[in-house]
Amino acid sequence: MPEPIFFTEPQHEAAPTFPSGATERDRWILARRPAEAMLARRALDPQQPYEFLLEEERAATGDIVPVATVFLTNRECPWRCLMCDLWRNTLTETVPPGAIPAQIDYALHRLPLAQPHSSARHIKLYNSGSFFDPKAIPPQDYEAIAARLHPFERIVVECHPALLGESCLRFRDLLHAQGDIQLEVAMGLETVHPKIGPKLNKRMTLDGFVRAAAFLREHDIALRVFILVKPPFMDEDEALHWAQRSLDFAFDCGATVAALIPTRAGNGALEELAAQGLFSPPRLATLEAAAAYGIGLNRGRVFADLWDLQKFSGCAHCFAARQARLNEMNMRQTVPAVVACPHCEGSA
Repeated sequence: MPEPIFFTEPQHEAAPTFPSGATERDRWILARRPAEAMLARRALDPQQPYEFLLEEERAATGDIVPVATVFLTNRECPWRCLMCDLWRNTLTETVPPGAIPAQIDYALHRLPLAQPHSSARHIKLYNSGSFFDPKAIPPQDYEAIAARLHPFERIVVECHPALLGESCLRFRDLLHAQGDIQLEVAMGLETVHPKIGPKLNKRMTLDGFVRAAAFLREHDIALRVFILVKPPFMDEDEALHWAQRSLDFAFDCGATVAALIPTRAGNGALEELAAQGLFSPPRLATLEAAAAYGIGLNRGRVFADLWDLQKFSGCAHCFAARQARLNEMNMRQTVPAVVACPHCEGSA
């Protein structure tokens, strides 16, 4: 059981325009979704994933393994999280039976270095929501999905803590019927700050997260945790502290992987909070320090999300070296010397 969390009040409180109730927050967030064509919901084919790629990741064994990552097209998540823009790559209706297996086939036959796709030992099936949401992934497709995953050693899916239950166990059992396949579930912890966490509108408590993590542990399902670095309503000075406390909490819950995600604008709601002085993206130095802390714990793998990383850098002179350093941290789970930069002195 994780230790109790002690906290300081955030230096900024939400402006009166940000609602205090969950239903009102839903309306507020939806009303601020961008209307511009480039930022609005994409037109997607339910028979194709909206993205797929082959990446590398350090496994628990220490090996660097190829990972097939497939971003499935499916219905939008029922939660309206304050920081989320994943709805852009979702549908407004549940996909028909057979669509998700077809999407997996589509990706696996087109991935580079994946002919046959058994060269990728791990696969991530991410769906911009919860894999065990029956309105997102039809349960009648579980067997067909599992049948396509027999070449892989580890299957990673994402899910809200509230949706873990019998459907998760059924899918695990279907994977086991294909061979020695480990199921891993990724859950968004986001932050353990007890004042800021509820404002993110995830409708999740820390106690609920602990129970969901215990469920996974009891049933031999691995846990991956997503942690936001500097969510809204948090100053830079306290961002590192709360990323560290969130890492501690995640590993206390039995996580084997913690992914640090710098909070990004782009969904309309965060832009409005930024205009009110209630949000700004984290500095690259904060992400670096959080990753170094987590790796130093030696309690599980810690990965810094490097997507679109340049947005968090204020110094063009040292960015490439700092990006390479973070990538080395991800792959080796060691902490190299901090990049020395005479232009920004490492503060950018």
